[in-house]
Amino acid sequence: MKHALTIAGSDSCGGAGIQADLKTFAANGVYGMSVITAVTAQNTTGVFAVQDISAQLISEQAEAVFEDIEVHSVKIGMLSKAETINTVACVLLKYNPPNIVLDPVMISKSGYSLLKPDSMEALTGKLLPLAMIVTPNIPEAEVLSGTKIKDISDMKQAAHIICRMGPKNVLVKGGHLETEPIDVLFDGEKYTFYKSKRIVTQNTHGTGCTLSSAIAANLANGISVPEAIAKSKKYVHSAIKHSLSIGKGAGPTNHFFFLTFTIDCPAGI
Repeated sequence: MKHALTIAGSDSCGGAGIQADLKTFAANGVYGMSVITAVTAQNTTGVFAVQDISAQLISEQAEAVFEDIEVHSVKIGMLSKAETINTVACVLLKYNPPNIVLDPVMISKSGYSLLKPDSMEALTGKLLPLAMIVTPNIPEAEVLSGTKIKDISDMKQAAHIICRMGPKNVLVKGGHLETEPIDVLFDGEKYTFYKSKRIVTQNTHGTGCTLSSAIAANLANGISVPEAIAKSKKYVHSAIKHSLSIGKGAGPTNHFFFLTFTIDCPAGI
């Protein structure tokens, strides 16, 4: 079994962040490990507080994993501070793991800012050049590229601009389009388009985390970038289709939608 490491924040309601990543790794057949960068107080209705983990402890978590276990892919999620970003970049440069998937988490679905304004330069200058693939949604791609995105042509332009910042591949996700969602992949030479049917549901908490960690899992298993994206999108589509209506807001995707359990319990239990 291959091993995947997630470097991201914790989600107390379990739908996004580290918790979603580890569920996704397991569902896609890899052994999951984690480096927690921040602890959030959140539920299905929003994010209410964030406590960053110290740079030293982030580094020590990562060192403990890399010194002991081979890492076949890395998914990077919430990194709110420039100091955190610089620390993660230093660790990755030291150990040079393959298949780095960067999900540039900036704003939660409820509108809570998860990336401090002074951190953008560190993100683009230190982490983007290390990524095998970066997976911004449209609002994130607008910030990274400095452009407005209204259609597929704009997504292509943004992907091209972001690719010039150093990542080998850029996947601009089209979930925010008013039309049917189309994702655009640019590998520095050509574009690949991924079409899907929109599922009408409010239960989409953690979809970005889930997609990026699924891609990391598939890359760890030796699948090519285009195929890893296609397989991951199919998985996420099913997880949304079978999403969980829990809580008072946007419920989570169902990471283990394919599992059914039949338990015969002894009488009285």
